[in-house]
Amino acid sequence: MNPQARVLVVDDDLTVRDVVRRYLELAGHEVALADTGEDALAWIAGNEPDLVVLDLMLPGIDGLEVCRRLRRTSAVPVVMLTALGEEEDRIAGLQLGADDYVTKPFSPRELALRVSSVLRRAAATTSLPDKPLVDGDLRLDTVARTATWCDTELSLTSREFDLLAFLLSHPGRAFTREQLLERVWGWDFGDQSTVTVHVRRLREKVEREPAKPTRIVTVWGVGYRYDTQA
Repeated sequence: MNPQARVLVVDDDLTVRDVVRRYLELAGHEVALADTGEDALAWIAGNEPDLVVLDLMLPGIDGLEVCRRLRRTSAVPVVMLTALGEEEDRIAGLQLGADDYVTKPFSPRELALRVSSVLRRAAATTSLPDKPLVDGDLRLDTVARTATWCDTELSLTSREFDLLAFLLSHPGRAFTREQLLERVWGWDFGDQSTVTVHVRRLREKVEREPAKPTRIVTVWGVGYRYDTQA
């Protein structure tokens, strides 16, 4: 079982909130609840959740806006709940920094497993070297989990950091999206577009010309490779 984490569940459906709360508590977590985006942001401002389960379709401030505001100040992991068929919203959520998503209707057990997976990845540092990972003007401190580029600290989500650190620690090696899902996300199944979206976000942060990447390059027919700049 994972160490106890504080999880905020944000959903305007009372039944969903109650079911998710019970399953997460069974998994050993402390759970707080909110039914609107406004209440969620107010709670987060006074507390430090380890993870947020966030419904996209909220009254008032919707889930995408909550995620957008959250990412201005926090890298807390976010698992989004989306309706089946809302692919554009799922992609938008990932682009804003969500770490994972589950489509409704969903299995509460699957959601609890996804939450545990995201928490494990957010806490895991043992697979990375203790010394900083450096490539030219890009530097990752794997102990402090901070990244700087051209002496400016990067705002990375936990999953973005994990993906960048993994690729940087295996320079010159091509990985398929499936391999990255397994090695970075810890999934043995899942939507491979998740990897594509995270690569796109990373390129916007570590490439001088994101449309013409020189660090995180596409290997056509395979996946992605990290090329050092030295």
